[in-house]
Amino acid sequence: MADTRDAPTAAVVVDPDGVVSGWSEGGRLLLGWTAQDTVGRPVTDLLVDPPPPGFPEGYGAGPDPTGSIRVRHRDGFTVDAVVAAHPLSGPDGRALGHVVTIQRWGRRPVIADRAFEQCPFALGVYDPELRFLWINASSGRVIAHSEEQVLGKKYRELFPEFDRELFPERDDKPYTDQLAEVVRTGKPARLITVFRPLGSNYANAWATSMWPVRDAGGRVRAVANWGFDMSAEYWARQRLLILNEASGGIGRTLDVIGTARELAMTPVPGFADLVTVDLFDEVLHGEEPPSASTFTPGETITLSRAAQHSAKEDTDRTAGPTAQVSHPPGSVAACCMAAGRSTVELAAEPGEGGEWAFGPGLAADPAHWPPGNPLIDASLAKDGLTGRITVPLRARGALLGVVAFSRTDRPEAFTADDLILAEELTAKAAVAIDNARRYSRERTTALTLQRSLLPQGLPNQEAVEVASRYLPGGTGVEVGGDWFDVIPLSGARVALVVGDVVGHGLHASASMGRLRTAVRTLADVDLPPDELLTHLDDLVLHLASDLQPGHFQPTGESGATCLYTVYDPVSRRLTLASAGHPVPLVISPDGTRTPVPAQPGPPLGIGGLPFEAAELDLPEGSLLALYTDGLVQSRKRDVDQGIAELQRVLKHSVRSLEALCDTVLDAMLPERRTDDAALLLARTHALDPHHVADWDVEPDPAQVPRARKFAVEQVDAWGLKEASFVTELVVSELVTNAIRYGEPPIRLRLIRDTSLICEVSDASNTAPHLRRARAFDEGGRGLLLVAQLTEGWGTRHTTSGKTIWCAQALL
Repeated sequence: MADTRDAPTAAVVVDPDGVVSGWSEGGRLLLGWTAQDTVGRPVTDLLVDPPPPGFPEGYGAGPDPTGSIRVRHRDGFTVDAVVAAHPLSGPDGRALGHVVTIQRWGRRPVIADRAFEQCPFALGVYDPELRFLWINASSGRVIAHSEEQVLGKKYRELFPEFDRELFPERDDKPYTDQLAEVVRTGKPARLITVFRPLGSNYANAWATSMWPVRDAGGRVRAVANWGFDMSAEYWARQRLLILNEASGGIGRTLDVIGTARELAMTPVPGFADLVTVDLFDEVLHGEEPPSASTFTPGETITLSRAAQHSAKEDTDRTAGPTAQVSHPPGSVAACCMAAGRSTVELAAEPGEGGEWAFGPGLAADPAHWPPGNPLIDASLAKDGLTGRITVPLRARGALLGVVAFSRTDRPEAFTADDLILAEELTAKAAVAIDNARRYSRERTTALTLQRSLLPQGLPNQEAVEVASRYLPGGTGVEVGGDWFDVIPLSGARVALVVGDVVGHGLHASASMGRLRTAVRTLADVDLPPDELLTHLDDLVLHLASDLQPGHFQPTGESGATCLYTVYDPVSRRLTLASAGHPVPLVISPDGTRTPVPAQPGPPLGIGGLPFEAAELDLPEGSLLALYTDGLVQSRKRDVDQGIAELQRVLKHSVRSLEALCDTVLDAMLPERRTDDAALLLARTHALDPHHVADWDVEPDPAQVPRARKFAVEQVDAWGLKEASFVTELVVSELVTNAIRYGEPPIRLRLIRDTSLICEVSDASNTAPHLRRARAFDEGGRGLLLVAQLTEGWGTRHTTSGKTIWCAQALL
C-alpha cells in the first residue's frame, strides 16, 4: 500500500481560457477525479466557493505564493487545500496557460515530512476542536498510539479525563486547557507539567510549546505543539533548589540542637518525608565525639535523637537531647557509622514504567542504581517506607552521629542522584554542627572563667544595699568582658566598680579578670578614683607592650572601659571617675534624676590623658545604677534612648533591689541579645551621726592619755566594753606615731559600723610600715602590735595628708 502522506499533490494544466487540459495521478489520489472526468471542463468546476479574483492567473502571486481554497472531492465532501498557480509558456514565449498545484491543507514536501517524522521531539498538530491532524513517531511512542489510530479523533475520545482525586498521578487537564486557550487567543504558550504516568515509579516533567497555525488570511486553522521529557533537568534543578535552601537554612545559629533541626526540616517535603538526626551525647555537650575506631563489632551504639521532622503534621515533632536511640550491632546505622559510608535501602526494585508511561524521551530518567548497588529490603514496606538513605555525619575527620532520610507516601524510589544530594546536605550540616560544638565548648569555658572571676557573693557592708545581674549574650554570640565589683574600703566606705572589655571569647574573659584583680589591688591602696584609673591605664599600656613585636594582638584590655565610684556613708558623698564608661544614673528618693557633674574620660590603654574626678552629695536612700552598654544599646535604639528608658524603669518604686534588677532586665534586654550586659544597683545608707566620734589632738605627747580616755569613754558609751582594751592600745600607738612623726593638724576618729574603726589623720605624706624590731630597740613594735590585735590596718592618702586606720571585729 502506497504511503499517502508522500503522494497527494495534484498537478492541473489550465489553458488560457481556464479549461483543464491536463490532470495528474496525484489529482486522482487527492480528489478522486480522473483525467477523463476533468479534462475539457472549466477548472472552477472543482471549486466549492466562487473563484477568487484573478484565479488562476493571479492566484498565489506576491510574497505568499500559495493560497488557501476549498475544492470538491468526487465523493461530495470538501477538501481544504493549498493552491499555487505557475505560468506555462511555449518555446516562442507564447502563454499557454498555467500549471496549478493542489495540496491538502497540512501536507508538506517529502523531505520536510521525513524530517518532522523522524524528529526526536514529540510533535503534534490539532484542529481547533482538538482533533488529531498529525503526529510524529516520537509522539506516537509517548502516547502509545499510531498516527492511524488518532487521526481525526478528539484528544478526549482517546484519553478520557481521569478523576484527579482517584488518579492524582495523571493530570493532563492543564495540557488540554492550554491547547484550547491557544486556539481561543491565537497566542503561543509554554507549559511545564509534572506528573507520574500510570505504572511508573517516577514523576515525569515535560516541557511543551504550543502555537497557532494560521492560513494566508490569518485565520487560526490548527494548533501545533512540541514537547520533550526534561525529567532529569527538572529534578536536578529541584535538588539545586534544596541545596540553595540548605545554604541559607542550615547553620544559621551556633547551636547544635538548632542546626540539627534545620537539617531535619530543610529536605522535607521536597526530598524526603521523614528525616531523623542522631548525635553522640558528647557532641551535644560541646565535647570531642568518640573515635569510630573504638566501636567493636558487637557493640550497641547509643545516640541522642537531636531532631526529627516528618511531612505529616500529626507526627511532626522535634525530639529533645534526652531521647535516647540505640542502634544494635549489624543494624544499617551501626554499619554505616563503623564503615564511614552511606547506605541506601529500597523497598523494591525501581519500576520500569507501565501503560501510557512517558519516557524516556530526550532527557535521561532520574539516575537509576547499577544492579546490586542499593540494598533491597522488603521489610521497609512493612514500616510504610519506600526507601531510606542513611548517611554518617562526619566533619573534620570526626564522627558526630548519623542521619536517615526516609520516603513514606511518595512512590518514587531513591536514585543515585538522590544519594549525592543526601550526602551534600549532611556534609553541609556536619560542618555547621561541628562549628556549633566547638563554639559551645569555647563559650562554656569562657563563661565558666568569667563567672569564676566575677563576684560570687557581694561583701557584707553597711554603706549601701546592693543587687547585681550579669547576662551573657545570646547563643549566637560569644561571652564578652563585662564585669562589676563591690569593694569595702576603710572608713566604712565602699567602692562600686563596673567595666567592659571590648571583644568576646576567652581572651576577653581573661582580660576582664586581669583588670578586676588590678582594680582590687589599687583599691586596697585606697587611691582616689582619678588616680586609680591613671594607674590602671598605665597597667594596660604595660600589658600591651609585653606582647612580642610582630605577634597579632587580639582585642583585649586596650579596648576596655571602667567606672570607679566611692561612696562614704559618713559624709554621704559620692566620688567617681570614668575611663570611657557611661556615668551612673542617680535617682533621688523622690524619683527625680540627680545630674552627675562628670564626663567620661578616654578608654583605658590610650595613655597620656588625664582622668577627672567628680563629687556630689547624696541624700540617704538614693539609688545608683551602674551598667554596661549591652544593657542600654541595641540594634533598635541608640545609647541615649536606652539611658532614657533605663531612667524611666528606675523611677518605679520597688522596695527590693533584686526585684528591680529583674524588672530592668525584662524591660531593657531584647529576646535575642547581641552583647552581654552587667547591672549593679545600689541604694545608699547614711551612717548614724551617733556612731561617729572625732577629736582634734594637739601635737603634744601629753595629749596621748587624753586621747586614750576619749576613746575608751566613747567605746563604753556604745556598749562595746569588751573592745576597750584593744582600742586603748591602738589609739595610744597611732596617736603617739602621729605626734612623733607626723605634722599637725592631727585628728582622731572612731566609727562604729560592722566593725569598730579607729582612724588617726595628720598632714604628713610619710606612710608608716611594719618592721621587725631588734632585741635592744626602744621602738618599732607599735604597728606590729596593732596588726596583731586588729583584723586589718592600712594607710590612705588624701589631698591634705594621710590617714592611718585599723578595724576590730565586733562580736
